[in-house]
Amino acid sequence: MENGSLETIPAWLFAMHFHKLDLNLLVALDTLLEERSVSRAAARQNLSQSAMSSALSRLREFFGDELLVPVGRRMEPTALALSLAPQVRNILQQVRVTIETRPTFHPATAQRRFRIMTSDFLIEVLLADVVRQLATTAPGIQLEIIQSGEAGLAAFLRGDLDFIIAPDRNLLEEHPRTLLFEETFNCVVWAGNDSVSDPLTIQQYVAMSHVIVQFGHGQLSILEQWFKEQADKGQGIERRIDIIAPNFGVVPHLIVGTQRVATMHSRHARLYQRLLPLRVVEPPAGFPTMREMVQWHRHLDTDPALRWFVALLTSFAESSTLVVEKEM
Repeated sequence: MENGSLETIPAWLFAMHFHKLDLNLLVALDTLLEERSVSRAAARQNLSQSAMSSALSRLREFFGDELLVPVGRRMEPTALALSLAPQVRNILQQVRVTIETRPTFHPATAQRRFRIMTSDFLIEVLLADVVRQLATTAPGIQLEIIQSGEAGLAAFLRGDLDFIIAPDRNLLEEHPRTLLFEETFNCVVWAGNDSVSDPLTIQQYVAMSHVIVQFGHGQLSILEQWFKEQADKGQGIERRIDIIAPNFGVVPHLIVGTQRVATMHSRHARLYQRLLPLRVVEPPAGFPTMREMVQWHRHLDTDPALRWFVALLTSFAESSTLVVEKEM
């Protein structure tokens, strides 16, 4: 049967007086099990701490179990709570799909918000074009874009995000995905720096001052992850890193008027070459290729609105690939 049918609802819901359970308590239970704190769960649900404590008391009475017990300064789930957690999340995701999914989808008249986790690089080279298209063909479609990171992954698993647009190695297992485009890397230098050859030699690359990207909490970009892996294998390139930037978009501005170099996504490099006095050159041989993907939650797989948006992303990604091939 389809997702959300009675066959997919756990037996315990019916065996334990389902008609007496306020389904809002399942939302509270899901949040409590994730946060493992009454105060944090209350803040996330915009409830008072007393209201969340009351919800926990009702849940304990319903299940006949403490569910969360204090251990020192934290709360830990009981064995029953751990077994309930994935089932509760599954139920809430099915309810959300049932409410939001419509049998037909008409972009011109639809009212929908898509929540997307991605990087500023993908916003600039892909989503900016998509947003311009939405303004004319689907004005009722809204996008909420959040920065890539572990908090976003947790939101995706809760069903609070619709899409992740990221390299394949940063995606989650057991959820559908499709390829948008493959991406290479180029080096970028100031246009006034005429001492750099094209392609850049490994000797020049090592000798130059580098600008790299590192996100909050020390999270590495895909390229920096690759450099680290190469170093762990004893095949690393020793670079002089003088500037660490918080995102991809500021990197080109830190190159202009200097003798620095940055290794950037090829599409991003070409975009900023048209905006700033920059020169794009080939890097030394051996740099990786990325596969940029879009992923969505498996419970939304039959949603016609989601399918339409994935097709829109794919069409713009293909157009971007054709432009890149023409420029090369």
